[in-house]
Amino acid sequence: MGDKEISQFIKERYGKIARGEETFCCPTCAPTTVDQCLAVGYTGEDLKTVPDLAILGVGCGNPTALAELKEGETVLDLGSGAGIDVFLAAQRVGERGRVIGVDMTEDMVAKGTVLAKQHGYGNVEFRLGEIENLPVAADSVDVIISNCVINLTRDKLASYREAYRVLKAGGRMLIADLVTEGQLPEDVKKSFEAWADCLAGAMERKEYLQTIRRANFTEITIVSERPYETPEMDARLRGKIISVTVRALKKA
Repeated sequence: MGDKEISQFIKERYGKIARGEETFCCPTCAPTTVDQCLAVGYTGEDLKTVPDLAILGVGCGNPTALAELKEGETVLDLGSGAGIDVFLAAQRVGERGRVIGVDMTEDMVAKGTVLAKQHGYGNVEFRLGEIENLPVAADSVDVIISNCVINLTRDKLASYREAYRVLKAGGRMLIADLVTEGQLPEDVKKSFEAWADCLAGAMERKEYLQTIRRANFTEITIVSERPYETPEMDARLRGKIISVTVRALKKA
């Protein structure tokens, strides 16, 4: 099981989700993607204000709600999917602001781009790329958000170093992600399905926070957390997976 094989499997899985050929199993038995989004922290008002086709139910939180976005800021969404968080952020930063969504799945980038054009989001751009090697200039964004995506990367230190590189001095980062309490079973870590379900790549909580610290971020705090379970989850994982939202800063 190599990095390329895992990445290709994840791309194919999320390509199917983007095309509507498959759905993602959220930590509820919610019957619709809207219900799934409500279960992880979005409000009904949030969902009314974004394009319906951007609502895929693949997140584990609502980072834009905690990012304290201001008018005129430039925001980068890591692993933006079809753009639910991009579009929410775009409303908060206004016409003078800008939001860039980066995703490694061609179908997601294409879908987000079409939705932005159809719904008149002139301050939004989607780019194809990987979080470990962002197609974004250094020191160019005020805020980074991400929703349950860093756990899909094989090299999380590289991912956070890239985030640090593109963030302006004094900038902030709000990341919703999955962490573990203790180590995962080895067979789970080697499962392609568990990787695509955002489970196998989850790091132990202390190690995760230390990785962010090693990337030179400061004032690292967990601002929200909740248990994360899916109906089909391996019984050995119940109680071990935690959805957290982490805030961190780049020194001014």
